[in-house]
Amino acid sequence: MFGVAFPPISHLFEWPELLFEGTPLAVNKVTLINIGAVVLILGFFFIAGRKKALVPTGAQNLAESTVDFVRNGVILQTMGPSGLTWTPFFLFLFLFIFINNIVKVIPPILMPATGRMATPLFLALVVYVTWIYQGIKHQGLGGFLKSSMFPPGLPKALYLLVTPIEAISTFLIRPFSHAVRLFANMMAGHILLATFAVLSASLWVGQWYAVFLPFPFAMLLGVWLFEALASFLQAYIFVVLTGVYIGGSIHPEH
Repeated sequence: MFGVAFPPISHLFEWPELLFEGTPLAVNKVTLINIGAVVLILGFFFIAGRKKALVPTGAQNLAESTVDFVRNGVILQTMGPSGLTWTPFFLFLFLFIFINNIVKVIPPILMPATGRMATPLFLALVVYVTWIYQGIKHQGLGGFLKSSMFPPGLPKALYLLVTPIEAISTFLIRPFSHAVRLFANMMAGHILLATFAVLSASLWVGQWYAVFLPFPFAMLLGVWLFEALASFLQAYIFVVLTGVYIGGSIHPEH
């Protein structure tokens, strides 16, 4: 009587290919979200920058507030004043992740592109390559490896144990955990939203047990609000960790 048909988990994350089916260039819903995020970011700053007013309003005000947030809340906190030249990179990274996250609570999309591992993994690899390049550029290969695998102040004999652990943690686990943190949070939130949506829809019937509808519907609204907040927080955490990693490779003494 109370049986509820839940869709398979694969139906929540796998989408049919719309273009170039069966090729590495196949386009599906996740790809369209990624492309849409880029177009939205570029269009937003184009509109905001068309008319520069002394007292910003509208799109210009929102754009300047976003830039200030990234500069003051991310770059200055993780890299210091010398990292301000990285503002465009961090600004685009933050907005791209946020848009790919927040669309999961916006009908009719209701799917976070970061809920598929490909997008977080690609972003983590971009950060990983940038971190290594900046480390070698500013410290040299030997200095970069030394600062990454040989923590200062330890007894020499202890390095036999610590160095392999640091190497695995820094060069293997770090990019993986960077990607999984974003992916797992977005995937779990998407599943929760789908679960309470299915329960609410199943109780929307002309039967006596429809009296239970307010409970899953209230949970759905609560999860919806929480996931909207989580979309922002996960984008912020990703770029903060990016700042810590890149800042540490440029200024290992910090």
